[in-house]
Amino acid sequence: MLVLSVTECPPALRGDLSRWLQQIDTGVYVGQVSHRVREELWKRTVSHLKNGRAVMVFSARNEQKMDFRIHNASWEAIDFDGLKLMLRPSTTRQSSKHPWEGSLPTGYSAAAKTRMMSRSQKSRSASFQFPDQFVIIDLETTGFQPQTHEIIEIGAIKVNSGLEESYFHAFIHQKNPLPDSITQLTGLSDDILHRDGRPLKEVLPELIEYLGNLPIVSHNIAFDLDFLRAACDQFNMPFPGNRRIDTLTMAKQHVKSISNHRLETLMQHFGIAHEDAHRSLPDCRATLALLHKLIEIIETKR
Repeated sequence: MLVLSVTECPPALRGDLSRWLQQIDTGVYVGQVSHRVREELWKRTVSHLKNGRAVMVFSARNEQKMDFRIHNASWEAIDFDGLKLMLRPSTTRQSSKHPWEGSLPTGYSAAAKTRMMSRSQKSRSASFQFPDQFVIIDLETTGFQPQTHEIIEIGAIKVNSGLEESYFHAFIHQKNPLPDSITQLTGLSDDILHRDGRPLKEVLPELIEYLGNLPIVSHNIAFDLDFLRAACDQFNMPFPGNRRIDTLTMAKQHVKSISNHRLETLMQHFGIAHEDAHRSLPDCRATLALLHKLIEIIETKR
């Protein structure tokens, strides 16, 4: 089942949606469509809406039995220990986690406000606790769209007490030749994937078994999990509902005065060697090195 709600919907988009879905109220469409049709409808919705909003809810093979996407919405989609939730709009919520950074509460002296901020910062730092065991994953793909591009390499490392314990690695057979840009970026070739690659349908269950119930860590985790979710849907496999931790989000919170928060940029910023970038296992190990730095930064704020 799919439910799509749109506002300020242009006629061209209404025509596209009406061909596949039934309109049951103004801007509200429902229906049963395939995974591919759903993704195409969402792509068209986003491309046609300029100032309008869109929310799509659909059945999914996860713990919640559903998933959703938003476009231009005031509510915010967040990941809470592997569950996807919607955060209600709030004028008091700022980039920091405590409510009075940048806008201190009224009715208190400057000294009292300073004490409140200090106590809040200490409380937040003291509550920080990173899991002792987790798995870092990284996927290399032929592009950015899970529905049209392919996974070409999967890497994962299990970490125990800050140290690498084991690793998982696989090349994936491709249906189409690699784009030249991907070969230049990764150093992979059609010959390598043909010689050493395996079918994704064969590799995917092994990866899911390797992940187990451990928290999953990645840099820009939404990218990797979107491709994994599409693969699980394709082969009718359950999508892992593990706790997720994103080092990109952590870096944005704790590393300022930097041009961007890409993994390579952060490695350069911290002076960490990062050889063979854009390869799965080297990127996993770079993410682990970054994570150590981020935890160190957080610890110093206690």
